Amino acid sequence: MANSSNDRSLGELLGDLSRDTTTLVRQEVQLAKTEMSEKMTEVGKDVGFLAVGGAVAYAGLLFVLAAVAIGLARVMEPWLSFLIIGLVVAGIGFFLVQKGLSALRQTNLVPQKTIETLKEDKEWAQQQVK
Repeated sequence: MANSSNDRSLGELLGDLSRDTTTLVRQEVQLAKTEMSEKMTEVGKDVGFLAVGGAVAYAGLLFVLAAVAIGLARVMEPWLSFLIIGLVVAGIGFFLVQKGLSALRQTNLVPQKTIETLKEDKEWAQQQVK
């Protein structure tokens, strides 16, 4: 005669609970790893914006410095074009840096999905013990 769920011993029930809890913990760890990987990819992209923005701003600074040098040396029209180009490039760099910083400020690195499922798992485990 097969045991019904009501006929199972306390040891069997605790064994099942232990196996289910172990499986659940493994799944939660995998979820946390996946979620953190997604967050790190997002942060990596934002850091990329910072790096590119910094490089572009640096190139802009070089143009501004070249324009100042030519302006001081010649005090003629060619320096004005270099100055305008330098300011435009520096402005683009500034925009990219601000975009990266803004995105980083908005990034939440806390694995929210994992925390929520852990709370649910805790409630489930408490119900199983009762």
